Amino acid sequence: MQLRYNVRIYPSPGQRQALAKAFGCARTVYNDALRVREQAHAGGLPYVSDAELSRRVITQAKKTPERAWLGEVSAVVLQQALADLNSAYRNFFSSLAGKRKGPRVAAPRYRSKRDRRQAVRFTRNARFQVTAGGKLRLPKIGDVDVRWSRDLPSEPSSVTVVKDAAGRYFASFVVEAGDEPLPETAGEVGIDLGLTHFAVLSDGRKIGNPRFLRRAERRLKKAQRALSRKAKGSSNREKAVVKVARAHARVADARRDFAHKLSAQIIRENQTVVVEDLCVKGLARTKLAKSVHDAGWSQFVGMLAYKAARHGRLFVRIDRWFPSSKMCSACGAVAESMPLDVRTWTCSCGAVHDRDVNAAINILAAGRAVIIELAAGRADRPNACGGTVRPAA
Repeated sequence: MQLRYNVRIYPSPGQRQALAKAFGCARTVYNDALRVREQAHAGGLPYVSDAELSRRVITQAKKTPERAWLGEVSAVVLQQALADLNSAYRNFFSSLAGKRKGPRVAAPRYRSKRDRRQAVRFTRNARFQVTAGGKLRLPKIGDVDVRWSRDLPSEPSSVTVVKDAAGRYFASFVVEAGDEPLPETAGEVGIDLGLTHFAVLSDGRKIGNPRFLRRAERRLKKAQRALSRKAKGSSNREKAVVKVARAHARVADARRDFAHKLSAQIIRENQTVVVEDLCVKGLARTKLAKSVHDAGWSQFVGMLAYKAARHGRLFVRIDRWFPSSKMCSACGAVAESMPLDVRTWTCSCGAVHDRDVNAAINILAAGRAVIIELAAGRADRPNACGGTVRPAA
């Protein structure tokens, strides 16, 4: 399994200037290559091959006075910029042909130097390395200070140096991480995600919703108002932009840290984890959009999925149309309607249910049914969520 390990790096002023040069050169090569292919398409010429594109925008461009400065950075950085463009075109063509799942992918667009996030990638061909002293040695940049939080499990195949909108620098290593199976346990859990509580577990536990964005809203508004008062193009405006970006980065970091810790705890305690496949994109188009985005359900579920695969746990997603909230976990009767303001309800069989706990219990039961069907071979074609296309009666 390939994983990314992100660490904070602290380049010196000279190294920051060298990285800015690398960012600019990679962006220029990407835009030049995109322009060549667009002009060929507009002129009715054949599609420009990858080798011809590399020859035009890198090899020949370095020999011209206008692009001679491309030779001041590592050639691998320039080749990886072309690889990004080729990947974008492949995704675009696959989406047009209907071979790519998910929403349609637009054609590649030009990169702007005004983007607050910049990145370059070094592969093994660039001969980057982690020195014995723990520094990251990058070609034509030097040895960069790294703040290691943990050791890499294996030799990285590539490293991406990222400068985010808050002005921070990160090194993102791609490593091959082996499976680390945890001791087996009898625990099983169904998880109902929500807004009042971030997660309600089938054993009755309720995890509060931290609401990181809501809690930081006053500070964000203050920083945004200060930004709006600054004159465009001034240095004070640039400082205010960074201040707003740092405030948002603190929110995103806190949300990611919460999701990592909670997902690790759930995977550690349970052998089987069952969640409901939520249509986050659809919920984000309602009046609850800000709260839905603030919760970060997709990020949390994605962490559960990859941690379960790595640690030998079973992870199941049930169909989003399964009536988990309207179904009685005692008798199986399904209520006709269940408005969101109904938090406690009584079934005709006499059972009194907490809405969220009842939904979590039903999610776990549906996940068990999916596991049984898969084991029996009846569900030989599970859908993308891991369960049957239609829930059982």
